[in-house]
Amino acid sequence: MAAADGSAGLQSELEPVVSLVDVLEEDEELENEACAVLGGSDSEKCSYSQGSVKRQALYACSTCTPEGEEPAGICLACSYECHGSHKLFELYTKRNFRCDCGNSKFKNMECKLFPDKAKVNSSNKYNDNFFGLYCICKRPYPDPEDEIPDEMIQCVVCEDWFHGRHLGATPPESGDFQEMVCQACMKRCSFLWVYAAQLAVPKVSAEDDGLVLNVEGKFEQEVIKTENGAHQDNILKEEVPASGNDAARNFKAEPTSEPCAGSSSDSDLQTAFKNQSLNTESKKQFGCKLVALKAKQLVEKDTATFWPVNWRSKLCTCRDCMKMYGDLDVPFLTDEYDTVLAYENKGKTNQATDRRDPLMDTLSSMNRVQQVELICEYNDLKTELKDYLKRFADEGTVVKREDIQQFFEEFQSKKRRRMDGMQYYCS
Repeated sequence: MAAADGSAGLQSELEPVVSLVDVLEEDEELENEACAVLGGSDSEKCSYSQGSVKRQALYACSTCTPEGEEPAGICLACSYECHGSHKLFELYTKRNFRCDCGNSKFKNMECKLFPDKAKVNSSNKYNDNFFGLYCICKRPYPDPEDEIPDEMIQCVVCEDWFHGRHLGATPPESGDFQEMVCQACMKRCSFLWVYAAQLAVPKVSAEDDGLVLNVEGKFEQEVIKTENGAHQDNILKEEVPASGNDAARNFKAEPTSEPCAGSSSDSDLQTAFKNQSLNTESKKQFGCKLVALKAKQLVEKDTATFWPVNWRSKLCTCRDCMKMYGDLDVPFLTDEYDTVLAYENKGKTNQATDRRDPLMDTLSSMNRVQQVELICEYNDLKTELKDYLKRFADEGTVVKREDIQQFFEEFQSKKRRRMDGMQYYCS
């Protein structure tokens, strides 16, 4: 019997103890996270009338648009009103999206909040997330078959979600970076490697393994570490524009002959590179940040990159760079208000405005004497409730509904006795 009691005591010692304060703090943290994600979106009105919303909380309905059907996304309000009992995929937030609820992708269903929608929203962009699949591994989240603990990180460009172990690099501590650009997007937007050497977390240096570029980015060499750790340089090879038209487009204003498209003669190559040098000097004169940063040795790697707060404000916004962003379909990179952080801050601000304290509202409508009396009553209630709950904590028993009811009945009874015992005198 003693042994049994001892083992029971040991088991209770091993079990994690969660205090009421812990529960309240966790509750508050979850509420703040929900406010951040949902606070910037309207929970009552369909967002369709706003057009392509800059950023909003989105969902995909597996019940209405299962895998094999066309992908579709719905706004926060429609997820409540039109799909409340359906199986939904939470997509967090996405940019420049217009609610699809009830359009032609939803067979035999009409949106209850905004039924007058176009058949399709041609400007919307979709990926596997809309069918509940994420990362290059195309797995659901949470994944019941994945036993490896890993966090998911969203790429700021393609807005897909990736496992930390599938990014080609170990993610820094979560507090050290604000945004991530995945491997595929770094390849497509290779200009970001120029900035990565100065801005990324950690900074990408030429000492790392990868593709090293020279001053103008015209030559490349593969840096390979041998078994003894030394670096071995492969033969430099010239990176020639696929078409001479690119060089011609950049340098038509220069009084030199244009290279012929597809020409491979030495004179044409020399002319193209000479024109590139002239254009580079011109950009330096007018202050292109990208060209200035290219004047250093850079490195490209087959990995994702991680970026700190406000890194977007360091990107060049000259005419040529803005055109490049448009051609790559990433003009949003120069918009600080496009970030998830800006959206979350907006949601927190909105919620803080809407979230009013009933006690403070009541106090503001009272005179001074009434305010003092109410505060005294509140403090009495808080003290007695704390003492009452402490007994349960000391005994290790669960607080039941009837216990709470009993407390308030006793509290009201004490209050009545106290009020009845008071004597009033008239002078």
